[in-house]
Amino acid sequence: MTQNEIFQDLPLEEVIGDRFGRYSKYIIQDRALPDARDGLKPVQRRILYAMYMDNNTHEKPFRKSAKTVGNVIANYHPHGDSSVYEAMVRMSQDWKARHMLIEMHGNNGSLDGDSPAAMRYTEARLSSIAGEMLRDLQKETVDFIPNFDDQDMEPTVLPARFPNLLVNGSTGISAGYATDIPPHALHEVIDAVLMRLKNSKVTVDELMKVISGPDFPTGGIIQGVAGIKKAYETGRGKIVVRAKTYIETLKGSKEQIVISEIPFEVNKANLVRKMDELRVDKRLDGISEVRDESDRQGLRIVVEMRRDVPAEPILQFLFKNTDLQVTYNFNMIAIYNRRPVMMTLQTMLDAYIDHQKEIITKRSQFDLRKAHARLHIVEGLMKALSVLDEVIKTIRNSTDKKDAKLNLQNKFNFTEIQAEAIVSLQLYRLTNTDITELREEEAQLKKIAEELEGILNSEAKLIAVLRSELLDIRKRFKQDRRSDIQAEISEIKLNMEVLIPSEDVIVSVTKDGYVKRTSLRSHKSSNGQGFAMKESDSILFKAQWNTQQHILLFTNKGHYIFQPIHELPDIRWKDLGQHISSIVPIDDDERIIQVVGIEDFNKDLFVVTVTKNGQIKRSELKEYFVTRYSKPFKAVNLKKEDELLFVDVVPEAQDVIITTYLSFALRFALTEVPVTNVRTAGIKAVNLKEDDVVISAILVSPEDKGDLLVVTQRGSIKRMAIKDYEETGRAKRGLQTLRELKTNPHRIYAVLKVSTGDQLIIETTKGVIEEVDISQYRHAERHSNGSFAINVDTDGEIKSLSLIKK
Repeated sequence: MTQNEIFQDLPLEEVIGDRFGRYSKYIIQDRALPDARDGLKPVQRRILYAMYMDNNTHEKPFRKSAKTVGNVIANYHPHGDSSVYEAMVRMSQDWKARHMLIEMHGNNGSLDGDSPAAMRYTEARLSSIAGEMLRDLQKETVDFIPNFDDQDMEPTVLPARFPNLLVNGSTGISAGYATDIPPHALHEVIDAVLMRLKNSKVTVDELMKVISGPDFPTGGIIQGVAGIKKAYETGRGKIVVRAKTYIETLKGSKEQIVISEIPFEVNKANLVRKMDELRVDKRLDGISEVRDESDRQGLRIVVEMRRDVPAEPILQFLFKNTDLQVTYNFNMIAIYNRRPVMMTLQTMLDAYIDHQKEIITKRSQFDLRKAHARLHIVEGLMKALSVLDEVIKTIRNSTDKKDAKLNLQNKFNFTEIQAEAIVSLQLYRLTNTDITELREEEAQLKKIAEELEGILNSEAKLIAVLRSELLDIRKRFKQDRRSDIQAEISEIKLNMEVLIPSEDVIVSVTKDGYVKRTSLRSHKSSNGQGFAMKESDSILFKAQWNTQQHILLFTNKGHYIFQPIHELPDIRWKDLGQHISSIVPIDDDERIIQVVGIEDFNKDLFVVTVTKNGQIKRSELKEYFVTRYSKPFKAVNLKKEDELLFVDVVPEAQDVIITTYLSFALRFALTEVPVTNVRTAGIKAVNLKEDDVVISAILVSPEDKGDLLVVTQRGSIKRMAIKDYEETGRAKRGLQTLRELKTNPHRIYAVLKVSTGDQLIIETTKGVIEEVDISQYRHAERHSNGSFAINVDTDGEIKSLSLIKK
């Protein structure tokens, strides 16, 4: 063998594509998706077939699950025992399957997500309705194929005497496809099949008169008939499933919510834990206790309120924030003609009807062959009885069985099959083989053969048989609907004032990002002194707000954090706050630059942002309101090397004064900035020189008579009247506010809005702290450089400024 014959030189992408293509084809067709005809995945079909072949049926005693799993793995499904056992257990769980196909003794798991007992402990058998899935299997009704080792045969599909795909639903994930078909009520599905049989052009609206929608084994309330209709028409749709609840009144002005049914596939233990966490974390203050009182009588979860707290608003909050209400998305994909197909309701019904017609046809052909074969033998026996003595004499004179058969065939014109039946008759049968019985059997067989031929030759008779069999199944296995259906999806109305206790607190945020809320009592007992923070840190925001209000925290990277005040950590004034990154994930190099308290998001206000590179943006405040806030949101779309510098919330009638590092100042009305949505980058505010950046942005009213304090990097301070800043318009260079020096020129360090009597505290890198009384400074003209407050050569460069308002 040459080297070339051992190795193939193929491109990697070709090999990967080919292998993954084969793998995908396998898991789509033969693993994860159900067949449209019997509604089963291969592993489920093999489990049912193995139990059927082992006579582990509903009228026989239970048998160890391990024996079934072993049989399935050994003969049909060469995969892991745990995956086979899990599939088997799921078919036995009455909270997963609408009609269980397997009955199980022992621990088969629970609604709390508990694992079932090991297969060596549990026992199982087919349920009576599973018997209907397998009925007529031995009558050559379905195709059989060799198993994985060619030692046995297995069915490609089961006869399925009821529409299992719709009744029990299915869920699965394969390559490029996933399926979610909800369970339905058996009698409704059968009624829909009967309606489709009667009228092949029936519409979804007509079908929905009998099949009103999904019917989950766990009950609950389904909302959104439009979503159901869309799913039945297209294969995709969305409904809301919510728990069944009622409110009980207790003694002492107390109420409690009682939950009697939960949505499909919701883990009860996780649901109870989530509701209790809301109580423990104080996100929901009105709950005093959450109890799971479920027992063998049924499911019962109790949420007890505190005294005088109404239960209804709490229930609405629980619908919104827990799995008491979930969304179910239809994705009705099944294997139809060996291909994954998005199934509509009509396609599903047609796939089932076509399958049943084929089953009844093949069964009738099988029974007809059997009837004809038996009729042939009965005719032979009747002929033999008429010449019995001669037949006996012929047999006695024969040398052996073969000779006897030949003699009978030659002498009396019996066929080989008839001769075989005659010579195989036991001697005692001659005493009771009555010609009358044989004649009755002959008449019976002819009648059966005539009926079967009628079915095979007439579509109407075949459909009549199908209808009668479906009605029989409906009568024997009908169960009342468990899920209620409501036409519209109820809007969840949250009354936050009821849910969150109203309390005035002190909210504080430091430059390093430590946040907390402090009770007024804790703040008062400390006289506002002794605020805990790190040495290098300083207070960025401190204000009295209510727990029912919000703050927005803006970062230098153009993000904002939406933070309800009641969810801030409740920490004493003298204790260090909690870092914002432990509440909402932010980058290591991201820092908070501004905090804004919001009383009401519906007020007609605007959020104004200005970036270091001179972009300005104005957006409506209501756009910043979000309902899910576990991550930062984009406040402004920043370009590379740019960062957010300034944020404020203002009414429209304001001017903005922007000052740059090179001392250019520009004033224009905010009306020049169009209102855009939150994710935009904004527009140019100022025309910057190449090495210039924005240092400050201050919003003022058009008639503002206050002052601005300009601080330079050299420690010089200059006080200017706001009215001296002329309005020049957006996107210009602006007017210079310092006199340019050839050597060591002044550059802007900060611009602050001040009033007479305010105090400015300057801290330097050498630890020098200088207190400056603003009233000592007179108004200066635009081209002056102010007067020195500190000497940077001896005192050190400016490290920080803090303004104490009078």
